[in-house]
Amino acid sequence: MKRPEYPRPQFVRSEWLCLNGEWEFEIDQGDSGLERGLLERSLIEKIQVPFCPESRLSGIERKDFLKAVWYRRKLSIPAEWKSSRVLLHFQAVDYDTMAWINGKEAGRHRGGFSPFTFDITELLAPGEEGVLVLRARDGDEMPQPRGKQTRSYEGYGALYGRTTGIWQTVWLEPVPQIHLKRPRITPDLASCSLRITQEISNSRPGTRLSITVSDQAGIVVSQTVNAVSDFTPSVSMQIPPQRLRLWSPDDPHLYDLKIELMNEEGTVLDSARSYAGMRSISIEGKAVKLNGNTLFQRLVLDQGYYPEGLMTAPSDEDLIQDIRLSQSVGFNGARLHQKVFEERFLFHADRMGYLVWGEFGDWGARGLSSLPHHQRFSPAYITEWLEVLQRDYSHPSIIGWCPLNETWQPITDFISELDDVTRGMYLATKAMDLTRPVLDTSGYSHRIVDVDIYDSHDYEQNPEIFRVNQSGLASGKPYRNTWMERQQAARYVERDAWGRNIMNEWSVEYQGQPYFVSEFGGIWWSSDQEHVQSWGYGERPKSIEEFYERFEKLCEVLMQNPDMFGYCYTQLTDIDQEENGIFKYDRSSKFNAERLHAIQSKVAAIEML
Repeated sequence: MKRPEYPRPQFVRSEWLCLNGEWEFEIDQGDSGLERGLLERSLIEKIQVPFCPESRLSGIERKDFLKAVWYRRKLSIPAEWKSSRVLLHFQAVDYDTMAWINGKEAGRHRGGFSPFTFDITELLAPGEEGVLVLRARDGDEMPQPRGKQTRSYEGYGALYGRTTGIWQTVWLEPVPQIHLKRPRITPDLASCSLRITQEISNSRPGTRLSITVSDQAGIVVSQTVNAVSDFTPSVSMQIPPQRLRLWSPDDPHLYDLKIELMNEEGTVLDSARSYAGMRSISIEGKAVKLNGNTLFQRLVLDQGYYPEGLMTAPSDEDLIQDIRLSQSVGFNGARLHQKVFEERFLFHADRMGYLVWGEFGDWGARGLSSLPHHQRFSPAYITEWLEVLQRDYSHPSIIGWCPLNETWQPITDFISELDDVTRGMYLATKAMDLTRPVLDTSGYSHRIVDVDIYDSHDYEQNPEIFRVNQSGLASGKPYRNTWMERQQAARYVERDAWGRNIMNEWSVEYQGQPYFVSEFGGIWWSSDQEHVQSWGYGERPKSIEEFYERFEKLCEVLMQNPDMFGYCYTQLTDIDQEENGIFKYDRSSKFNAERLHAIQSKVAAIEML
């Protein structure tokens, strides 16, 4: 079986059953499978879950548009789970999911990046064998978050292969009638404590919650509280000064957590293991600080695609390797771009000291009207993003959130759908998490005046022009993506398709927030310089030495700017036709890692203030 590892590493129970492996499979191109009886009969193909049918590892490798797909497998609940409720977990299915057990609906979910769970206790008894059937729809009838999945037959530009159906682990878990739900873990350095907010299902009078924090030397602190004194109990675990060890890229220390739910007699009803990192994120002027120290964020754009698995890593080791490769060339973190990465990637980032910006795969809004980049959004965007935030809140490696990317629409005298959705995504993020900075949209159409972070995308390849572009930050007039504004202004001089005035602006004014260039570089380089079907930004360097020189000078422009808190270089690996990665698509080397590491290891100007 491939991908057998535990899929939820920050909330672990000892008992579980992985359902990855061979399933029956059938493509339902007319989305008529329910009417044609696919719920009742065997399916005609075999697929390897959790790999999507478009991928090679699935055994299907069907690259055409797939409007609907069906999965089927036999399912047995272990007899020893007879006293438990049984949860059926899907880590991610793209996009619109319905599942049945023995012909009865188990549940439904919409969203291609977030996990969901169905309680199937009443549908299949322990010791009995049943049939699990799943249908996934992935049509193009409405705005849908797709990230970098192409809507053309072939990938092109910065869009790649599609993913339909199951693409992350499917698994079963037994839980007691009264059980723990996923905790929210918040480090608070000001009080040297970890705050654990613990939701409980079906709590009863007399229920108690016990939490133990440990490190390599043993128990650090333990506390037991009444679990029903508040609707959702919150426990503050004070870390003694002599046992306080902060999480950072240099020392990614993690505390172990043991969480137990007990009845009034002291019998353990449910227990789970977790972990936490003690660290703080703060903003002081234009600096973003980790544990009170200025740390220049040398980030890389990571899109998480693999030649054989597309959005699914072939193995857990591949997730680890991507972080190691990034660190080997001097990056200390990544902007996880246009995809919600599987949680095991965040687990490895936590333990390897790798900074992460979490992002939603929001691309997929369909064009509307004569404005080519006018975007439509569905309420499902905010719903799914909230599910992502709920899953990832407690990971110490996440140091910021980016709910939207490159939203393209000029500001008009009419409040647009983009204005509403941008504010909705921003407010949803802030409501879920007040401990991290939030970027309303990466590049282009900033709509929130008092946003925590401001940024731009600048793929200028000439280092001197690049320096001029970024020089206005010192006087409060940073680079904005005005080339797009000029392009649109030339095409739509006064009014849009509805006759509304266009203000010839894409973003609200900069208000002095911390600022970084969250996409730059993207230098086009292939070892086969005759490979004309590929692309990157700007003119391809004539030699590898020219690449090193351009890379160094572009990085230096940003590191030498005392008002710049970080950067994000495009990108970690080549992907299909896009050959601007630091590594090839198969993760083999393109450049001298030590040389790139030395370039990025220079002390940044903001770190010397």
